[in-house]
Amino acid sequence: MITQPPSSRQIQFLFTIALASLLVLGTARLVLDNLKKSQSSFLQLLLGNAHQVLRLPVNISNEDVIDDGCNVFEGNWVWDNTTYPFYTEDRCPFLVKQVTCQRNGRRDSLYQNWRWQPNYCNLPRFNALKLLEVLRDKRLMFVGDSIQRGMFESMVCLVQSVLPDGEKSLKRIPPRKIFTAKEYNASIEYFWAPFIVDSTSDNATNHTVLKRLVKLDSIAKHGKQWEGVDIFVFESYIWWMYKPLINATFGSPHNVQEYKVATAYRLALETWANWIETRVNPHNQKVYFMSMSPTHLWSWEWKHGSEGNCFNESHPIHGSYWGTGSNLEIMEIVRDVLEQLKIDVTLLNITQLSEFRKDGHTSVYGERRGKLLTREQRSDPNNFADCIHWCLPGVPDTWNEILYAHILKNYQSKSNKLGPSS
Repeated sequence: MITQPPSSRQIQFLFTIALASLLVLGTARLVLDNLKKSQSSFLQLLLGNAHQVLRLPVNISNEDVIDDGCNVFEGNWVWDNTTYPFYTEDRCPFLVKQVTCQRNGRRDSLYQNWRWQPNYCNLPRFNALKLLEVLRDKRLMFVGDSIQRGMFESMVCLVQSVLPDGEKSLKRIPPRKIFTAKEYNASIEYFWAPFIVDSTSDNATNHTVLKRLVKLDSIAKHGKQWEGVDIFVFESYIWWMYKPLINATFGSPHNVQEYKVATAYRLALETWANWIETRVNPHNQKVYFMSMSPTHLWSWEWKHGSEGNCFNESHPIHGSYWGTGSNLEIMEIVRDVLEQLKIDVTLLNITQLSEFRKDGHTSVYGERRGKLLTREQRSDPNNFADCIHWCLPGVPDTWNEILYAHILKNYQSKSNKLGPSS
């Protein structure tokens, strides 16, 4: 059989069919690709939302919080070399030289092994993972002087060990230091403000006690940098106590006067209280105020007839004790101002429990003006021992245990009010 070659009309018809088929296949491919992308985006969105929806509330048991009616600030120090300290100097890379007493030459380590035991209840054991969950997507800020910086560093050391190296960081943005827990989108911060209100001593590295000038009615400069903080811990005391009088302004910034310290402190705290009432939302922010950290400058107060200070002390004071370095008038001012606040501010009254710890200070094993003491200076503790700041690990860890218990208690209380459906 002889076949005839296809005509030009047939070739044109076949070409049209082939072209149409290619167009249909191409269109189908594009549709399928878009469906895959849409499905992938939808699945990612669904899984992301599911991750948020399925994130369970933090499991807070009764053992994690302070018992109702229990005063954790009354008790005594008991020896515990089994569960204390929580960390060691070499396991916390974020400590500064001012507090690393062992590294700086202190030979005894007994000060690390005392546990605070309240009289009629137990202080909840610190759990870093639970705290980080409570702090998820939040900012915790410590505001105050170098005593408060020690509390900040203590808190960083308490939580950092449960975080992988790539999930934690510390950066300095004066007057702030910011520790970040990346996975939790949480930050623990420190803000240098030795008087809380604005002053000429607000530079985090270049400041002086001698030329201090406090602006008793001004807090706006600081307040701008406190926006967005979820949990505040304020403290201010030792910088007020250099002399009986302090240079300050109130009203006109050019009218500098000498104020009695107690008068100036009350005016400053009232300015702070006004900021708290006008700028803090009690529904989603929480404020704590830490009472004064005691000093142990004169050993005759706990050892009659002696002429030393906190140097070479290795045990707490047992029995009734209150040092002259803790000003009762300042304590009363703090209580008065907090009681008059329309917003609930929790007082962390750590003064009495810290009064017993004459052994916990950096003594001659810290820094002075940014430098470690020389051998000659260490041999003269009466003039060079620092009986104000604290070694870490040490007393500030207990302050943070108490803060931790309060934070979890507050979280549990809010969760109970919201109910399971929330």
